[in-house]
Amino acid sequence: RGLVESQAAAAVGQIALSKSWAEVLGKKGITTGQILVTLGDTEERQRYLNARATLGRLLDLRAIPVVNENDTVATDEIRYGDNDRLAARVATMAGADLLILLSDIDGLYTAPPNTNPEATLIPVVPRITAEIESMAGGAGSELSRGGMRTKIEAAKIATSGGTHMIIADGRVDNPLGAIASGKPCTWFLTGSNP
Repeated sequence: RGLVESQAAAAVGQIALSKSWAEVLGKKGITTGQILVTLGDTEERQRYLNARATLGRLLDLRAIPVVNENDTVATDEIRYGDNDRLAARVATMAGADLLILLSDIDGLYTAPPNTNPEATLIPVVPRITAEIESMAGGAGSELSRGGMRTKIEAAKIATSGGTHMIIADGRVDNPLGAIASGKPCTWFLTGSNP
């Protein structure tokens, strides 16, 4: 598909996605708002401040912001390209204490666990080093654009902005409860304050 076709498909898909979130959360009495961002919204100071103010106001109003890349106007040159780095930028923009990336894997391993039976989960990464970065390979599955590599990039963004980050398995029932109960995951710690 060409760029224009992809952008048109995104325009239709964004409405459907937003409607789904509004319906599901509305059944629980939760209001949602949609924020569509491009790379420029987190790179250009005034746009960053405007997006941060909108995000903050929605949270003040107790509305859940559903954030997505604005694929209707983003081109390859101005794309995040993956939701991991987008989530990290939005978390730091919001001054979040913690970002949780739910994935098809429960954290960072010393090697790809699907090909190396000796691979072990790393429960805590106090600082992202070259060794940690080298553990990230390519795309982990057909469902991901960047696999562990983009998650490590997201962790660098989040932790440098004062936000701790977790990678955990999102395929389980109640993944946040699983994290809270001590199920396997990887914490990336920050030494900064949001």
